[in-house]
Amino acid sequence: MTRLQGGTVAGLALVAVLALAGCAPTTPAPVPTVEQTLEPGDAVTNSANPELRPGESAAANKQFFDFVNSGFIAANGKSDGKSIIDNLIAAGFAKQDMEVTPDRTSIDLEADSIIFSVRIEGECLIGQSSGTGYHSELAPLLGTGGCLVGTTRPIDW
Repeated sequence: MTRLQGGTVAGLALVAVLALAGCAPTTPAPVPTVEQTLEPGDAVTNSANPELRPGESAAANKQFFDFVNSGFIAANGKSDGKSIIDNLIAAGFAKQDMEVTPDRTSIDLEADSIIFSVRIEGECLIGQSSGTGYHSELAPLLGTGGCLVGTTRPIDW
């Protein structure tokens, strides 16, 4: 390719980019919304300070679970499993219904995340604390009767 042809190709590429730039929409595309699906009988509150709903479903208690955990993790960082479980107990969740993953890996490094759960009315509230913050979900009980797969640590304190 000669110097002239290279310049011509570059010039045509620039013209094509500028022409295509004019094809971009001037208004941003709409952002899809996510809706939470609830089962009949599940309660939802829009309270800034949700409350524990003993005897009700996991879905009815998820807002409180998230409120307790997100506030704790925002104030304390990733933290450790014992502190997270102690905070859930202080909030009124039953210790015997909880599971938590170890704070350290099998080669004694700090775990990237800590996953914890509470069994409520045959379902699981599962939370995760990591360097990216707090995340949670509702899940069915496993065939084992627990919520977490893999190794969990005893909650014997």
